[in-house]
Parts: sequence; C-alpha cells; structure tokens
Amino acid sequence: MTMPEHQSPWMDEELNIMRDAVRKFINKEFVPKSEAWDKQGYVDREAWQQAGAAGLLCASIPAEYGGGGGDFRHEMVLVEEFSYANISGFGNGVHSGIVAHYINSYGSEEQKKRWLPKMASGELVSAIAMSEPGTGSDLQAVKTTAIDQGDHYLLNGQKTFITNGQNADLICVVAKTNPDEGAKGVSLLMIEAAACEGEGGFSRGRNLEKVGLKAQDTSELFFDDVKVPRENLLGEGEGRGFIQLMEQLPQERLIIAAGACATIEAALKLTSDYVKERKAFGKRLLDFQNTQFKLAECYTEARLARTFVDDCAMKLAAGELDDTTAAMAKWWITQKQCEIVDECLQFFGGYGYMMEYPIAKMYIDSRVQKIYGGSNEIMKMLIARDI
Repeated sequence: MTMPEHQSPWMDEELNIMRDAVRKFINKEFVPKSEAWDKQGYVDREAWQQAGAAGLLCASIPAEYGGGGGDFRHEMVLVEEFSYANISGFGNGVHSGIVAHYINSYGSEEQKKRWLPKMASGELVSAIAMSEPGTGSDLQAVKTTAIDQGDHYLLNGQKTFITNGQNADLICVVAKTNPDEGAKGVSLLMIEAAACEGEGGFSRGRNLEKVGLKAQDTSELFFDDVKVPRENLLGEGEGRGFIQLMEQLPQERLIIAAGACATIEAALKLTSDYVKERKAFGKRLLDFQNTQFKLAECYTEARLARTFVDDCAMKLAAGELDDTTAAMAKWWITQKQCEIVDECLQFFGGYGYMMEYPIAKMYIDSRVQKIYGGSNEIMKMLIARDI
C-alpha cells in the first residue's frame, strides 16, 4: 500500500529516513504474516524480537535504558506506518507508547534499568490492566485490590479487554491499595508474569474473540492472592496511581487519534485507486458526480483530521498537550474514521464486504476506536467540564 502524499510539519530528514526504514521492515517482515496472525488470533512472539532488533520498540525512551532516544514524533511515525500497512494486531502502541512511558516517568532508576531494556529488545512484552468486567472508563471505581503485607502486596481481582494479554510478560495493574478511598486509593503495580503465573495465583483467561483486531491478543486476567514485591509499586508511595493515569492518558488518546487519521488516509488512497479503475454503466466510478462529491467531503475531513493531529503531536512533543484537546482529537478523529471508512467501503460494492479486500479489514478494525482509551462519550464529558 502506498503512503498518502503529505508532509507533516513535525517531520524532518531524520524522521523521513526512519519512516522509509520502518515501512520497508513492515512490508518485508509483517505484511506477509498478517493474514496468518489474523487467523491464529495473536502476533507471533518472534515478531516482537524482530521489531526490537530493528529499533521499532520504545523509540521515545532514552537510549540509556535501551530505547531509541526519540520523542513522540518517532512514535507517530510508527503508529502511522502500521496503520498505512493495515497491521492492526501488533500492540506496540500499548507496549512502547503507554507502558514504557509509565515506567520511564514514574519508575525508580532500578525499575527502569530492570524492565525498559528488555522491553526495547522485545524480550519482554508489556500490557496495562485497567478495565474490569464492571468497570470501564471509571478508573476510580476499580475493585482489584493490592493490600500491604509488609514486604509485599497481596493482589486480588479480575481485569478484562487487556491488549497483549496472552503474550504479556510485564503488566501494569491498576489496583486499590486503599479500598476505602476513591481516586486517592489507586496505585499502579508492575506484575512480572513469570514469577507468579500458575501456582503464584496469576492466570490468563481465554483470548477473547472480537469483531475486529483479529490478530491482537485481548484477554481476561485473574489475580488470586498474587504476591507482588513492594519494589514493584510504581512511583513514590501509594495512592499516586490515578494522577499517574491522568498525566499519561493524553498521550494514549493521541496515539489512538493518530492511528485513526492514518487509517482514514490509507482508506482514501485505496478507494481513489479503485474508483479510477472500476467501471459501471460504461464509465469510471470516479466520473459519477456522487463519487466526486462523497470523496471531496471525505478528503476535506481527512485534511482537517491531519491538521489537528499534527498540531497535537507537536504540542505533545513540546510537553504542552492538554487533556481537553487530546479528548477532542480522540473522539472526533475516531468518529470520522468510522464514517469515512464506511463511505469508502460502499464504493467497493460487494467486494468491499469480502475480507480479501483490505477495506473490509479496515472497516471491522475501526469500530473499537470509539470505545477503548476512554469511550467517545467519556471524551465529550471531559470536554464539557472545561466549558
């Protein structure tokens, strides 16, 4: 798939070189395996190590901890290229863009040296466990508890919809260290799966069967009296978890918005190529006024989305992206992703409903974008608080 023609203002020569290298790697190593990953329901572990060796993991983590030493712009290149290639199952956005940054921002020196280099190499795959069966976006209401036992915490609870859940070796768990408190009782604990799986009380549920994102392992996680060493608490003292989550969520939401924007662009490129070739009633689909008008609308909205997400990316790289703007980007661009991909699929007619056509995969993968990372309804509530 050819990348849409645009040059974002945050791009420079180094990032262009990176983009070219990332695109070549994805097309060579990941695209040929994509269909097999969709069918088996997860990305092979080998892919994580290949990505690590190629420098695709932890691109915005300091080099002293094994990362690429870049900033959010480098993560943007990766998010976009995976979206352009229609590789939706590789959970690097969670691994590198989210979990690695919790450790880098709040972890002790010992924690950073212990986990980040292995995350950068692909030796460790990470996940973040927020959602529970009865608790989605309301993170103050989590029921998972981590009770202080002196030299360790005793972790009990259940999590669901966890990206990278089957493969994860290192899991950032949102839990209540003080169950009597609301937001002030929330802490983040790092769980090392190898140390507590099975007899240690940690178990994984089934790999959940989803509407889309077929290659992304999404799981239930269970904690039954899991002993978590005190030194695995993230941050200085208990009760900091909710603040930590709120500080990092703008980046998570922008990663989702950036992926949505790139998917819109890729869908429009596919559709434009198709309507130039496909004929009906003796002329190209592109020659019909309905096609022209519909695509004109979609391209205009795509340009608005690109301008917005580029502005947000520059603000985040400068440490200036506020919660409200991130929420705006997340809800609006994911909404447009669903609308535009739907419009694009229509031009393919019956073929658009066949999974062998990339537009069909884009369609089923797009729907969840309005749900995870905080539902779009929650985004609007956050924005309304600022009015």
